[in-house]
Amino acid sequence: MHTVKTSAVHVIGAGLAGSEAAHQIAATGTPVVLHEMRPVRSTEAHKTDGFAELVCSNSFRSDDWENNAVGLLHEELRRAGSLIMAAADAHKLPAGGALAVDRDAFSAEVTARISANPLITIVRGELEGLPPDDWANVIIATGPLTSPALSAALAALTGEDSLAFFDAIAPVIHRDSIDTSIAWFQSRYDKAGPAGTGADYLNCPMSKEEYEAFIDALLAGEKTSFKEWEASTPYFDGCLPVEVMAERGRETLRYGPMKPVGLDDPRTGRWPYAVVQLRQDNALGTLWNMVGFQTKLKHAEQVRIFRMIPGLQNAEFARLGGLHRNTYLNSPKLLDRSLRLKAMPRLRFAGQITGVEGYIESAAIGLLAGRFAAADAMGTASAAPPRTTALGALLDHITGGHLTSDDSERGAARSFQPMNINYGLLPDLESNPTHDQEGKRLKGPERGREKKRTMSRRALADLAIWLDEPAPAAKQSA
Repeated sequence: MHTVKTSAVHVIGAGLAGSEAAHQIAATGTPVVLHEMRPVRSTEAHKTDGFAELVCSNSFRSDDWENNAVGLLHEELRRAGSLIMAAADAHKLPAGGALAVDRDAFSAEVTARISANPLITIVRGELEGLPPDDWANVIIATGPLTSPALSAALAALTGEDSLAFFDAIAPVIHRDSIDTSIAWFQSRYDKAGPAGTGADYLNCPMSKEEYEAFIDALLAGEKTSFKEWEASTPYFDGCLPVEVMAERGRETLRYGPMKPVGLDDPRTGRWPYAVVQLRQDNALGTLWNMVGFQTKLKHAEQVRIFRMIPGLQNAEFARLGGLHRNTYLNSPKLLDRSLRLKAMPRLRFAGQITGVEGYIESAAIGLLAGRFAAADAMGTASAAPPRTTALGALLDHITGGHLTSDDSERGAARSFQPMNINYGLLPDLESNPTHDQEGKRLKGPERGREKKRTMSRRALADLAIWLDEPAPAAKQSA
């Protein structure tokens, strides 16, 4: 590839977004300086100094591009040459319809590929305050754990208080301590996904009496106490602690992470009253995480209460749950369409700090920020992806697609909140499909499924135009 003589782009933070941004910039022949504060300064959530370390779940969620917006985003990133998706695909684990990865191997892959790129210079150490004035092209991808010094500098520059919420981490259990005479292997409705078999989750069943006792224990269990400045910080609804869900109603968990639908207990041949699912967490299959069981319970309480779950009565925990504080910008007000800070356009932002939620969403904004920054460095134009794509819909949400007006009649003000990718962010179809591709008339729920498939096909066709390449043939979903 021809190397364009340009000044280097500085990328601050080597998480999923920063690593993806650096990769995208280098792919254009533009030099990159990638700054990562670990291990010089660590965080409460990180355990290593590797790039793209996964600090919560090891799942990238659904990989079904035809029927799920997350799977669509996966496919768009693959077609756009994403490093994060390439590493995820190289180290995927069985997880039903989801794309789960071996977290250590995944991080090692990203770290190795970034380190081997001759156009990327890695600098270890914390950036205290705003980047130096002579850095003309900067991407800040410091994520939800942005250092206090940089957070304070950004707040002073923008005049905005950063919003914050909590992410809760789920426990991880040693596989050999799970009682498989009670727990059984099955994916919901036996659905197989990437590297999966249809029997990719361990399911722990509960009777009504066991479920009621478990809810009582969750409600009464001793929780982590927050500091005064943390007390008013709202949770993100997509990652609520399990005991917070229980507080919202005794049946909430049965309609959330503990829903039993599509899971047949081999001992009875029926769906249980409730189910706790565990998903493989490493390639060896020795560690399994409790799906949806993020928690702020104190560690001793976690051990006591989670051992009430049938099949986990002798559970040994490789990691207990916990909380960390996330910080993000009021992006619709502060950022332009190419993710530049309006108050200082040499600074561009990427990842969770922009107000997207989720691993793959963070990587997606990193990809876009990297492409925008590389175009600036080369003095060329870079169009935003169409709003009909998952990439474009995410960008639109964080740079202006969110409603911010006050609802004065109800006395409540709308505020910008983190968002996972979903079909609701994409523009609606001009007309909803009434027949499938074979011409058969659609009825009932199949209309909604065909609408999603049509929106996904439209997205990939429009993405191909944005990428300036012929639309590839759509592969069939599993």
